[in-house]
Amino acid sequence: MLITVAVLLGTFLTAVDTTIVSTAMPTVVGELGGMRIYSWVFSAYLLTSTVTVPIYGRLADIHGRKPLFLVGSAIFVAGSMLAGVSRSMPELIAFRALQGLGAGAVQPITQTIIGDIFTAAQRARMQGLFSSVWGVSAVLGPGLGGFLVQYVSWRWIFFINLPFGLASALLLSLALRERLEHHRHPLDWPGIGALSLGLTALLFALLEGGSALPWTSRPVLGLLTGAAVLLAAFILQERRAADPVLSLELLSRPVLAVANAAGFLSGWLMLGINSFVPLFVQGVLRGTPTAAGAAVAAMAVGWPVGSILGGRLLPRIGHRALAVAGGVVLVAGALLVAALAPSSSAALPELAVGLVGLGLGFSTLAMIIVVQHSVPWRERATATASTQFFRTVGGAVGVAALGGLLNASLAGAPLAGKVSLERLLLPGATMSAGARAALAGALMGGLHRLFWVLPPLALLTLAVSIFLPHLPPGEPPEQARPGT
Repeated sequence: MLITVAVLLGTFLTAVDTTIVSTAMPTVVGELGGMRIYSWVFSAYLLTSTVTVPIYGRLADIHGRKPLFLVGSAIFVAGSMLAGVSRSMPELIAFRALQGLGAGAVQPITQTIIGDIFTAAQRARMQGLFSSVWGVSAVLGPGLGGFLVQYVSWRWIFFINLPFGLASALLLSLALRERLEHHRHPLDWPGIGALSLGLTALLFALLEGGSALPWTSRPVLGLLTGAAVLLAAFILQERRAADPVLSLELLSRPVLAVANAAGFLSGWLMLGINSFVPLFVQGVLRGTPTAAGAAVAAMAVGWPVGSILGGRLLPRIGHRALAVAGGVVLVAGALLVAALAPSSSAALPELAVGLVGLGLGFSTLAMIIVVQHSVPWRERATATASTQFFRTVGGAVGVAALGGLLNASLAGAPLAGKVSLERLLLPGATMSAGARAALAGALMGGLHRLFWVLPPLALLTLAVSIFLPHLPPGEPPEQARPGT
């Protein structure tokens, strides 16, 4: 029970951070300035938390879950405290990157610990409980952030992480006991370097290309070329490394290959909806920022519902059937998103996004459980981290690709320049009815093209799920956990 509470607190710590920060950022920019680099407050966190996930997963398989969880929590809390005392936007961005370095450990290792301490029969229900923490955090974060910003200070959105982080670390250090068989494992530093630098270059290109710099500019092309060379070097290194950081042999197994492919596609779908449906609600339907937030929060409601229901269904129908059911629901939700129009009711975006969340709850639960079920203890942290890694990379690539599509659609639209669109999205802004209609029409045209990319992504996720190998119920053959 103490271990479960500790890991729940760690999950809450990183989950609430993703929503509470976005609520406070307008006030932060007003005080610190730096509107031009506003997006890097989120991007820096995304960069560091993405590239470190497989590294922490490998280290957790070598040195145990507890020390890596404690190190990650300490880095995350230190980054939070420093972010809270930032005096400029560049300082805040640097400390958000430090937060991400810690989050890269906390997020996958919490799921791995649950896989260690519970049996296969219990694991599905517990993963549903942990998914509900993400849902509660997504709903609680904006409200808590708004309260702190309005009545205390925006700095407390970072300081509030301190008590949760300390409580989680203390409980886990006291309750979790691991008796590991220590062996010398030379860490694959060339592989770590090539993977980190390659992904960093790729995400820099995707985040800056099409916005700060043209896609055909020399810096963006140079970043993309560098990313391709470094990632190719990483693959070559992993083929010959004695103890690779991201085992290609492990990733090539049918279960991992299917789960990671589905994770990449669902990450693209999930972050694409979270990023662009609020634009539709606020810019086309003329809803309030609260209404736009409510549409995204519907996913945070549907996901834990799907996880909890899936935890009860999985022992009866199996991993593959649950994953396929999730894919079917994803397709239905994505089609509803694609059907959004200026005449849509205010409730339709919430229904559509809620269905996508329900499908993700089914699908993600099935994939995590089947991955953990298919590998022995010594590989479980690496395997679990790989599913999150591919989901995060899919989200990063997807948001960049969809954003480029939207920018291309808006480039030639009348009255659809950047300033005008910002004014359209500003609550209470005054403009003529004709100008508002032209801007809303241009925005709807771009979003319509973007939204119709989502159903094929959902169909591909469904198709991939059909190939999920069947695993028999019960514990996997090499289930031994060294004294956990």
